[in-house]
Amino acid sequence: MGCSSSSTKINSAKNALKAALVIQNWYRGYRARLKARQHYALTIFQSIEYADEQGQMQLSNFFSFMLENYRKIQNDDPAIVTRLLETNLQDSQNKHAYMGLIEVPDSYDGPRLKFPLTFTDIDLLLKAFQQQQILHAYYVLEVLFEAKKVLKQMPNFTHIQTSPYKEITVCGDLHGKLEDLLLIFYKNGLPSVNNQYVFNGDFVDRGKNSTEILMILLVSFLVYPNELHLNRGNHEDFMMNLRYGFTREILQKYKLHGKKILKSVEEIYTWLPIGTIIDNEILIIHGGISESTDLNLLHQIQRNKMKSVLMPPVSNREFDSSLKNKASSSSATPGTSEDSSSEQLTKHEWEQIVDLLWSDPKGRKGCYPNTSRGGGCYFGPDITAKILNKNQLKMIIRSHECKPDGYDICHDGKVITIFSASNYYDEGSNRGAYIKLCYNTAPRFFQYQVTTTSCLNPLHQRVATMENRAIKILKERMISQKTDLINAFQLRDHSKTGKISLAQWAFSMESVLELKLPWRSLRSHLVKTDSDGNVDYMSSFQDVHIERPMEEATSPLVETLYRYRSDLNIIFNIMDSDHSGLISMEEFRTMWKLFTYHYNVQIDNSQFDEVINKMDVNKDGSIDFNEFFMAFHVVHKYDKNATDITLPNKEQKIPLGSFETSEPKFQH
Repeated sequence: MGCSSSSTKINSAKNALKAALVIQNWYRGYRARLKARQHYALTIFQSIEYADEQGQMQLSNFFSFMLENYRKIQNDDPAIVTRLLETNLQDSQNKHAYMGLIEVPDSYDGPRLKFPLTFTDIDLLLKAFQQQQILHAYYVLEVLFEAKKVLKQMPNFTHIQTSPYKEITVCGDLHGKLEDLLLIFYKNGLPSVNNQYVFNGDFVDRGKNSTEILMILLVSFLVYPNELHLNRGNHEDFMMNLRYGFTREILQKYKLHGKKILKSVEEIYTWLPIGTIIDNEILIIHGGISESTDLNLLHQIQRNKMKSVLMPPVSNREFDSSLKNKASSSSATPGTSEDSSSEQLTKHEWEQIVDLLWSDPKGRKGCYPNTSRGGGCYFGPDITAKILNKNQLKMIIRSHECKPDGYDICHDGKVITIFSASNYYDEGSNRGAYIKLCYNTAPRFFQYQVTTTSCLNPLHQRVATMENRAIKILKERMISQKTDLINAFQLRDHSKTGKISLAQWAFSMESVLELKLPWRSLRSHLVKTDSDGNVDYMSSFQDVHIERPMEEATSPLVETLYRYRSDLNIIFNIMDSDHSGLISMEEFRTMWKLFTYHYNVQIDNSQFDEVINKMDVNKDGSIDFNEFFMAFHVVHKYDKNATDITLPNKEQKIPLGSFETSEPKFQH
């Protein structure tokens, strides 16, 4: 009897163990599938982000083409030439002239800064921004003016030292995400004489609080110029700001003085250092290196001549001559500085800085073009070793890439990527991180994630939300090239059945969209298939379309205007020097013809003329180009609030986040 009872207990224990193992294996598989879905969503976000950046770099080629080939523009609208090529021609040294007649009214209840600035002003700003107050334009301009004076005295590379008792914290991209900066300061302490920071570029764009982040960093820099260090990123560039939101943010927050603030911010960008070197061992730069990176040359370059990384040096002598004459006349005007020359960098110098701000590391050896971003290069472990050995350095710390864990280590521990904007693509998409460096010790990594109510949802719900958002922006990419995709599908549909094989569909998608995505794995989200696995390719477009503002707009024209709307908007914003949002019909037509010629866009210009004539509602010969491009938007069939999908800018309180320390086995 006793033996039977004992045997039963043993069997029960075995069954319980088996059940536990089954549940454990199921749960592991379930988590793995969720992680795979999350990975695919992040891949979509990143592929489209890089494709947009590639478009931005291509746009720089268009401006070069425009300036070199459209000589008439010099006489018709010299302001465009000035906007694109001039550097610091109005570099006023007179504070009163710089500030103008701006006054702070008694009714203003926001933060009031007192110069010279102290730690109290940093604390004042932080509290005000947490309460979503706006800093008055007078103080914004005063901060920019004072910061530029200090930055102009700094070298291209800031050299700093650590000690066993003095750590340095390195932060990566913040991209206008104030919550992350506040969380870093909450956990790691505010900048001070004993708490040094390096912020490695990309302070602005994408997020809704770029202004606040820039002000906090510049005020902290003015209080602690020897303890807080700022590097230029690829988004500290006025042409990037036109596409990715900072320009729009400034003009919305400062309707009266926004234009002056933007001009001052552009000047600040040109004076930001391009790198930091710690203990003569660690090179901190925003992007990366190439096989031709020359740190000796980069130390000597006149960095303030790089107004925009997206504007290569123009070779046309007529424009050089025109700008030099303008600079010469400007130099005789009171209030301008000695550095107001408009001389450009050489092409080699320009390429050196592009590589520094845009390049990415890869596991493959060698140095080759960065085809994903369209600028900079990919550099392998051999290139890293070569440049480090040549300059007697041990490590590169860079940013520029969103990483799921907030940081990444590659090239045998010689390259670290640090990214400080958590939830970059969507809530829960990634952690943020920063590094703490101390003399002769291994780097310590600190991870965190800003949390909101939705971040507390179950993992499967968060993954589903992120996945749906990624698929939506991917479908918008598809609908913008619907005609090209259908042509590619029909080319392989020899029997005219409306169906092609999965392999043919995947090949067509990649050949047209060039996003390097796992199309086979994504098919269930994008198309319908039959029992034989063949793809009904027209089902790709069943639940999404581009709204037409008028019947005259044909499908190819609508798709083209939607696909290039950001590029065209940037062009017209540059032409719109007074930020009125209006452009003459003749200028609109001229730029469209240049654009379609350069981009080899096959569109009947008569169709375009008919559309813009309809958009000139009051027949005054001008067109509101912002309203024009907003008229072409994507509608999702199952989305009640269908609008264009961009990277998220969600309104939210300033919460605390989850936080942890990570110390991998790593030698420095």
